[in-house]
Amino acid sequence: METTLLKIRELVDANTIVGQPITTADGTVLVPVSEVSVGFGCGGSDFQTRSGPGNNFGGGGGAGVKIYPVAFLAIRDGNVRVINLGAPPANTVDRIVDAAPEVIDKVSALINKNKKDKEYSSFEEE
Repeated sequence: METTLLKIRELVDANTIVGQPITTADGTVLVPVSEVSVGFGCGGSDFQTRSGPGNNFGGGGGAGVKIYPVAFLAIRDGNVRVINLGAPPANTVDRIVDAAPEVIDKVSALINKNKKDKEYSSFEEE
């Protein structure tokens, strides 16, 4: 059982969930993100035989690991975008959660643009 748990630990580490970055030819960095599910079970029994007290033992164990890719983080020019690989959002809340990073980027860009415009106009007035 200890050996099985150690092998599962080797399989399921942080590099399995958030994978190694991949750099594309145009400079975009893609970071794969996966969902990992692990199942483990074991059991055993010590029982006597008809011919007398024995040391009969029966046991077994098993484990399963499922790794499913769910998204990529696309990093380009300091901007991070989430590319979902799953099904499209089913309801309004899911759509809002999916759109939030992009909306935040657009609002930040607009605020920065307004700040620069104000700085430029105050510089022209002097």
